[in-house]
Amino acid sequence: MPFTPARRVSTFGTTIFAEMTALAMQHNAINLSQGFPDFDGPAEVKRAAIAAIESGKNQYALSNGESDLRRAVAAHAARFYGQSPDPDTEVTIVSGATEGLFSTIVGLVNPGDEVIIFEPFFDGYVPDVIMAGGVPRYVPLRAPDWHFDPGELAAAFGPRTRLILVNSPHNPTGKVYSRAELEAIAALCRKWNVIALSDEVYEHITFDGVPHVRLATLPGMAERTVTISSHGKTFSFTGWKIGWCIAPPDLTTAIRRAHQFVAFASVTPMQAAAVVSLSLDDEYYAALAADYQHKRDTLAGILREAGFEVSPPAGTYFIMAGIAPLGFTDDVEFCRYLARDIGVAAIPPSAFYSEEHKALGKGYARFAFCKKMETLEQAAERLARLKLA
Repeated sequence: MPFTPARRVSTFGTTIFAEMTALAMQHNAINLSQGFPDFDGPAEVKRAAIAAIESGKNQYALSNGESDLRRAVAAHAARFYGQSPDPDTEVTIVSGATEGLFSTIVGLVNPGDEVIIFEPFFDGYVPDVIMAGGVPRYVPLRAPDWHFDPGELAAAFGPRTRLILVNSPHNPTGKVYSRAELEAIAALCRKWNVIALSDEVYEHITFDGVPHVRLATLPGMAERTVTISSHGKTFSFTGWKIGWCIAPPDLTTAIRRAHQFVAFASVTPMQAAAVVSLSLDDEYYAALAADYQHKRDTLAGILREAGFEVSPPAGTYFIMAGIAPLGFTDDVEFCRYLARDIGVAAIPPSAFYSEEHKALGKGYARFAFCKKMETLEQAAERLARLKLA
């Protein structure tokens, strides 16, 4: 008789990213599904990683992160947001933002605690809450501008609320929360004494002059916010799995107590290289956003020409494209067809919703534009087949 999974994971399936990437490989489709670049980041950062390996930085790092990198993260927070986190007590290096999310949620959420999650959501959020014994409470973002209803959000807070998850710039919609929206969230956090977990991995990828506002910088939020970001998204080395958590000492203690038994430490030579990344000048960050804005506009045009309904995102490197003009009402069916018969892989966004609100994602497909221009041009040639189908 086969053994069954533990109850805490028994409802989990394979992630939609793994499923669609496998489908792309099976059908030799151009993969615009999973959000990883098909190009490398800066050459000087690669050279720094190689130099670190060759100089013998190959054993365990400090569990909380190498001192140089924690100081570089603190300096980055000061440079871009005017923050001054203590690198020894308020910065923790983790094995990618995904591990940072898990260690934060497991370290701070007790069984029975409620966690507010905006949907659509990054697909790791809900499993993390469930594994911690928490109870997800969902607040939908409404198309076409992906706003939340202030009344629905206020109703989600209560005496059992422990934490709210905020992702801005937002995956998968590309929404960048406005200061007014964040102030509304902050007011409710202060009222109910709730912790905010702010996932800001796309912090440097915003367009058309739209600013990214760090939630922790709003009044009364520094003492109750965990800010998580990622080396992979800003510097295009997603496989290195280097991320960081910034939080006040009491919250940092909880994160580190979990982190030490999840990953213990992150990859040592990649931490050394990340120090170099964070020291890059302002021109790098400006060029990053400009390059992605050009690719956003390119892919938006390709999708419109193919018959999709498109509203350009304000941030991230994803586009949520409406599939109704193409005659489809089911995103999963459409994305399987797209990979199998057209040769382009996308993500069905209904995977990022609770059962209650899953219908809100059925009319879209999510495409990633963190690709070389030639990859987008090849995708355009294949997507043109939709008009002939």
